[in-house]
Amino acid sequence: MLRAGGRAALRVGLRGWEPGAGGPRRCSSGPDGLKQTPLHAFHQQQGGRMVNFAGWSMPLQYGPGHLESHLHTRRHCSLFDVSHMLQTKVFGRDRVKFMESLVVGDIAELKPDQGTLSLFTSEEGGILDDLIVTSTSEQHLYVVSNAGCRAKDWALMRGRAQELQAAGADVHLEISENALLAVQGPSAARVLQAGVSDDLSKLPFMSSAVMGVFGVPGCRVTRCGYTGEDGVEISVPTGHAVELAELLLKDPEVQLAGLAARDSLRLEAGLCLYGSDIDETTTPVEAALVWTLGKRRRAAMDFPGAAVIVSQIHGNVTRKRVGLTSTGPPIRPHTPILSPEGRPIGEVTSGCPSPCLKKNVAMGYVAGEHSRVGTALMVEVRKKSCPALVTKMPFVPTRYHTLK
Repeated sequence: MLRAGGRAALRVGLRGWEPGAGGPRRCSSGPDGLKQTPLHAFHQQQGGRMVNFAGWSMPLQYGPGHLESHLHTRRHCSLFDVSHMLQTKVFGRDRVKFMESLVVGDIAELKPDQGTLSLFTSEEGGILDDLIVTSTSEQHLYVVSNAGCRAKDWALMRGRAQELQAAGADVHLEISENALLAVQGPSAARVLQAGVSDDLSKLPFMSSAVMGVFGVPGCRVTRCGYTGEDGVEISVPTGHAVELAELLLKDPEVQLAGLAARDSLRLEAGLCLYGSDIDETTTPVEAALVWTLGKRRRAAMDFPGAAVIVSQIHGNVTRKRVGLTSTGPPIRPHTPILSPEGRPIGEVTSGCPSPCLKKNVAMGYVAGEHSRVGTALMVEVRKKSCPALVTKMPFVPTRYHTLK
């Protein structure tokens, strides 16, 4: 999923984090005022290097370091704590109407326990946040959205629910207090299968099921993630979060990983970070996220910002999000992107050396006429112009599990 914590975005060179927004969740806080997930003490016991991420104390990396964690995820699997994200349940017969009044996706077409990536959009066409919406067989919508947008997202959803309720609609919201664990990597399904009775081979990408996991009842297991690898996110009752983490780590294939690896993994997979690669000033068309718009919704033009967004689909946009590769010094966020003649045409929004490809990868926005894959450009690093190439994303092939 295109998600993280706003402009507290990680610089993979282990730079600092800026404080982000809080949220409505009932959670503990440390002496520094940072919110803590149910696994906070566990991370410290495991040697996690804790940092401020969107107002939460989160592990940046563990003893082996960022590079080893990244490669271990690609080769085996890693366990990430993503409990800082906002988990919301939407109940009532008008729950689909409610959600479609806020997002661009076709929620009505979802089958039971099927999910989709979608976007909250503004009336101006900007992206307010990205999120995953799952239509559950328990007759509610399960929504997971970003840590850095918790307060904003909750205010948006609560305000709209109150408007619809005042008009007689049947919709109400509930914040889930569950922890959220992500198991990501080619070994993830094998590791998890040892602890569940459900056949995970029948659980494809972006689908979900409630099951017991290693004896912990009532877990929602969703086949998704933010690394480009096969994997799951497990919504687990808070009191069992540490227990489940310890059970998963008994398998030697599983290692703990932190935000540094999560960031470089998602960038290799071409996934956006909200607050860096997408925000309220970018539209889905500019961000190359038109695929998130449901066909029916696009025709009906019944989502926030539809007039702006649909007109861009049928016309031209002045800038587009592209992938870039280069050799030489690393490309970091805010690096200027130049035309071959040296004229500024855009800016990098995310960038790092790729541990898998052994070259620099980045994404950013350039003027539309320079967005074609294969276009040779320049980036200005330390006041020197270095060659870069517009490259198709993902940079590293994704390995999501689909049914044959």
